[in-house]
Amino acid sequence: MEPVRTGLRQIMQDLLRTRPAEEAVTLAWPLVCGKEVAARTRAISFADGNLVVEVPDTAWRNQLQSFVSRYIGGYEALLGQVVRSVQFKVQPSTVSTQPSAKPGPR
Repeated sequence: MEPVRTGLRQIMQDLLRTRPAEEAVTLAWPLVCGKEVAARTRAISFADGNLVVEVPDTAWRNQLQSFVSRYIGGYEALLGQVVRSVQFKVQPSTVSTQPSAKPGPR
């Protein structure tokens, strides 16, 4: 099974290297971070060596921050020294902005 996985990784690497860096980096995010993290996050932009990834909340942001060097190393193995930093941005809240319906004094 390992030769197949290695072959698939090589195919993906070759495919990604044909894309512009901005596109390749965001497309490669699931490969670099893994499926569990990819299911809860989204690479939203890449410019000047900085990747911005949207995360669901501050707890995710804080936890993923400890893996930045691993992610940068993953990108280096796939695309070369393209990504220099990763920033995690908390998703804008989807909670309604209408005032709460708390009962007031009568």
